[in-house]
Amino acid sequence: MLFAALVLPSAAHARGSAFGSRVLARGAHGSDVRVLQRLLGQAGFETAVDGQFGRVTTRSVKAWEKADGRAVDGRVSKLDAQQLRTDAAAGPSDPVPDEPVGDSVDPRSVGAAGFVEVASATLNADGTATAPAGAPAAVQQIIAAGNVIYNKPYRYGGGHRRFKDSGYDCSGSLSYALAGAALVKQPLDSTGFESWGDAGPGTWVTVYANAGHTYMVVAGLRYDTSGAKDRDGSRWTDQMRPSGGYVVRHPPGL
Repeated sequence: MLFAALVLPSAAHARGSAFGSRVLARGAHGSDVRVLQRLLGQAGFETAVDGQFGRVTTRSVKAWEKADGRAVDGRVSKLDAQQLRTDAAAGPSDPVPDEPVGDSVDPRSVGAAGFVEVASATLNADGTATAPAGAPAAVQQIIAAGNVIYNKPYRYGGGHRRFKDSGYDCSGSLSYALAGAALVKQPLDSTGFESWGDAGPGTWVTVYANAGHTYMVVAGLRYDTSGAKDRDGSRWTDQMRPSGGYVVRHPPGL
């Protein structure tokens, strides 16, 4: 009983800590870690929401720190917590910039910069997409495959062990869609997409990847698991998102 009296208050404190009331780092656990994980997901840096600050959460925190221009140490201070709340409330979506900047260019708007302009896919009212007329067969196949799982729920690790699954995370969604065009032989995680394909933006398909998230733009539409406030899971959207902090890749020939 004496041992329990010594241990339980500490455990209760971890479970009941308010997010931002203490510094969080690898090894922490509790309800505030769950809040951290949810906020990371809302800001576009996906991780499991299990209340355990482990390897994956550390990786997502570092990816957020890098994208936000903060010191990358994998620790969440009280000031970091305030900024993450702001980033999560703003969401990951941003409109396509008016002027192309570095790797963040969109194939629809960079003709003057030397890229080939392509026709844009259509975002349908039901959330599916329609490939533009004359698009390469691989682009049509990617979009068709994406449509198969466009309304599947988000599930961390979904689509990693096998292409067909009950739910998908960001890299699982991309793996499924790209497998529709035989562009991947097995599911990849977001880190795997950092070295997949060829470097730089593609004409029809561009993949953006870092340790915490991955998404792609196919014929002008973004495909991933973020970007809509009213739902989660795989989806198409015509809203772009900032690409700073991402490695930019594309399938050869596309």
